[in-house]
Amino acid sequence: MTNVSAAADETGFVQFANVQKSYDGEILVVKDLNLDIAKGEFLTMLGPSGSGKTTCLMMLAGFEEATYGEIRLKNERIDNVPPHKRGIGMVFQNYALFPHMTVAENLAFPLRVRKMGKAEIEERVNRALGMVELPEMASRMPAQLSGGQQQRVAVARALVFEPDLVLMDEPLGALDKNLREQMQYEIKHIHENLGVTVVYVTHDQSEALTMSNRIAVFNDGVIQQLAPPADLYERPENAFVAAFIGENNRLMGVVEKIDGNDCTVKLDDGSIVHALAVNVAGIGKRTTLSLRPERVVVAPSEGTPNVFDARVEELIYLGDHIRTRVSVCGDSAFIIKVPNAQSQSPIKRGETIRIGWAMEDCRALDA
Repeated sequence: MTNVSAAADETGFVQFANVQKSYDGEILVVKDLNLDIAKGEFLTMLGPSGSGKTTCLMMLAGFEEATYGEIRLKNERIDNVPPHKRGIGMVFQNYALFPHMTVAENLAFPLRVRKMGKAEIEERVNRALGMVELPEMASRMPAQLSGGQQQRVAVARALVFEPDLVLMDEPLGALDKNLREQMQYEIKHIHENLGVTVVYVTHDQSEALTMSNRIAVFNDGVIQQLAPPADLYERPENAFVAAFIGENNRLMGVVEKIDGNDCTVKLDDGSIVHALAVNVAGIGKRTTLSLRPERVVVAPSEGTPNVFDARVEELIYLGDHIRTRVSVCGDSAFIIKVPNAQSQSPIKRGETIRIGWAMEDCRALDA
């Protein structure tokens, strides 16, 4: 059973309690989800296709019904409340703007539905357009806007009626890389300025790391880990999270010794590695060692606990660092990020180099 909550001093603004979802009555796509989301939080549901993240968002929006359990907003059950009465703003990947309405009319639509007065509608539309830096686009039709501008209008429309909660389903998936990165920062700044609660769904890990207060990593209908971005990257709790978030070297072996938080692992090629025991089954059991490429040091100092000779197989110049693939510890796909520093003597393909890493940077996880 997954039981993950916001910090104790934060009340659950959004609450999933024992929520399950099955489409066929047999296979659960969401399994016993317990999750509290704090007011004003930017929480991202991250995971591969079919992991259950979008289903959770759709149940919260009211477009899908939970098979079992309760969903609450502001401590009120919303399971049986229709989507349009939940007071939730929604942003989709395909913008979902009305093509026959101007930008201003698109933004005014949710306000007219709520029977607001003409003066208030005009004021809110202007404020929302200012917020996404498109005040001059009010009279344009959606087809006259670029993809990035259309997505900004979609964000403005989700915020214009000042909802308690905004849900975003892969909203930047259709944009090119540069525009996507620009929109990440814009949405992040809008969230910071307004303090609105955002639940965001993506399969893009860099997007999740950039924007979120916390990230819930989904796999197979279960939250594998829920943590702030830095914790998730630096301290993954299992092999799936380590592999899914950021680049990661994986070495397989058997636990030979455990001493508190330290463990000694014999790798499949016979090498001995000292690692941090995070999620190991015990002595004699298999484990996956997780090690970030940027934590590996070339020509390590004396006293480094893990030092090995590595043969350089490939060098790729990436500006600020050289992506270096080496053969070491029986793994020919081991990656090191070597900083592009002037003082560093250049590494050549085919040569043997000494590399090393600290015990605490190498995490022993489930096999």
